[in-house]
Amino acid sequence: MPLTLSTITAAAKRLSSCLMAAALVGGVVMVATSASAQESPERYSAFVIDANNGKVLFSRNADDRRYPASLTKMMTLYMLFDALESGRATLSTPMKVSAYAAARPPSKLGVKSGSTISVEEGIFGLVTRSANDAAVVIGEFLGGTESRFAEMMTAKARKLGMSRTNFENANGLPNDAQMTTARDMATLGIALREHFPQYYKYFSTRSFKFRGQTIGNHNRLLGRVEGVDGIKTGYINKSGFNLVTSVVRGDRKLVAVVMGGRTARSRDDHMAELVKQYLPQTSTRSSSALIAAYSPSARGPSVAPHSETVLAAALPSAVPVPTRRASSINQRVAEAYGSNATGAMNAITASSRRPVVGRDAIREALEANDRAAPAVATALAAPMPRASIPNVVTQASAAASTMPSSGPASGWVVQIAATPAEATAYDILSEAKQRAGSALMGAQAFTQAVASGSQTLYRARFSGFADKAAANAACDALKSKAYACYAIAAN
Repeated sequence: MPLTLSTITAAAKRLSSCLMAAALVGGVVMVATSASAQESPERYSAFVIDANNGKVLFSRNADDRRYPASLTKMMTLYMLFDALESGRATLSTPMKVSAYAAARPPSKLGVKSGSTISVEEGIFGLVTRSANDAAVVIGEFLGGTESRFAEMMTAKARKLGMSRTNFENANGLPNDAQMTTARDMATLGIALREHFPQYYKYFSTRSFKFRGQTIGNHNRLLGRVEGVDGIKTGYINKSGFNLVTSVVRGDRKLVAVVMGGRTARSRDDHMAELVKQYLPQTSTRSSSALIAAYSPSARGPSVAPHSETVLAAALPSAVPVPTRRASSINQRVAEAYGSNATGAMNAITASSRRPVVGRDAIREALEANDRAAPAVATALAAPMPRASIPNVVTQASAAASTMPSSGPASGWVVQIAATPAEATAYDILSEAKQRAGSALMGAQAFTQAVASGSQTLYRARFSGFADKAAANAACDALKSKAYACYAIAAN
């Protein structure tokens, strides 16, 4: 057939029709020249859910594990919002910047080691610039160390139903063990809106002023697509360009996730296509909450110094008291005693008739806790069975063990450590109960906070022993597992 203008035009039309047909895969219009045709196939996943009733509207590779990149900061903010709601912090609470946090690579606020930023500045830094240094500041503030905070993040993810997510840091910087799925990120996006509507508004911030500079939001869909009110962008080399988006237009609501974009523009264009295609299919009637209702019932002490009164605390179901944890055992022992060892020990024992816990005893307990850390991290990293969002978002589990606010009223208690970080005390108690087995079968774990000068110490204790013999027997079992232990009459 001779090549003429008419035959070339006809061939071009047929090619265009084929491309359009191929782009209709899965029921979502994907124009060949649009962003969706440019997503990286080996990294691409997407998920769209009706945020009114939980109906899955679109799903591609939604349960395949991907690198979250800065989508990680959604969980960092969830944990910070939880601390605000629980009374552990206020928007004006200062958070100290460590040398490690200040040294994180861009994007960052550029805060200096030894300085402070407020909780609200940290929030703005994450939702706009996606600041890696601010994310670590928050993690260290809430967890003592970033690694401990990552464990807390993963534990919270499990409670929310994010069954295939594991966190290793607070900001999403490259780590091969830090993985998630598009479905899990949608779960987190819905949880942020449902659990913290009073703080969710921060995600729609277009820009904020920080110490002389105006910082704009990386989320380019804000203002571009009607109804978009957040949530978060993300990128590292291994992940490609990621985005979680929430849309509210009238009575219609959806949350959508795109992961693995080749460019920020292609990712944004594909997200805009998904919103355009599926928002009209959402329900206009809101059902009950999709994520189990959040209740800050386990309110912990605020960041302000404790009074001289001894405070009893139950094992937390959310974020531990934000006390910075020293990096080495020797540092942590030194912190526990401060410069006034005698005063600290008097506060711990509360009676001259009670045995004294020495530095070696605390060191042994902390060493045992550190030895258990890799096993805890491995357990948290193990993937959980897949499930759809409507089925997987279940009621958050209750605290493992609780005590009345007044503490044990009678009987005997045993103490195994006293540390400056409540999170460390909880770690020691949890591990000790597992290792001691039947000796602590009926025991209840709790902490008691006592002020000593300018610092607070947390006693790690078990109660529920009817007499001294039972308490001593528990101590013997604990000592055989390398724990320091002594018995105390509770009444």
